Formats: sequence, C-alpha cells, structure tokens
Amino acid sequence: MSESRAVPFYCPYCGEEDLRPHADSHGAWECRACARVFTVRFTGLLSRGTNP
Repeated sequence: MSESRAVPFYCPYCGEEDLRPHADSHGAWECRACARVFTVRFTGLLSRGTNP
C-alpha cells in the first residue's frame, strides 16, 4: 500500500481550499479559513454482489 497522503480538495465544513496537513496526527488536515481539523479515512468498498 502507498505511504502517500490522499489530498482533499476542499474543506467539508466551509468549502475553502486552504488546507494543510495537521502535524499532530496522521491523516488529519487543518482548514485555515474555518480553523477546523478533520481526517479523511478510507473505510472500504461496497459489495456489489447480487441484487435484492
């Protein structure tokens, strides 16, 4: 698996694009416009098996 970060394009709270990596935790991003810190995490894939 890749060690690089996936970069979010905009803040999910205010929509601004001025984001920086947050130094305190891995995968956390800080928005300079609204002063929020958030994380982006990949949970998994949907199972596209049989139709109900």
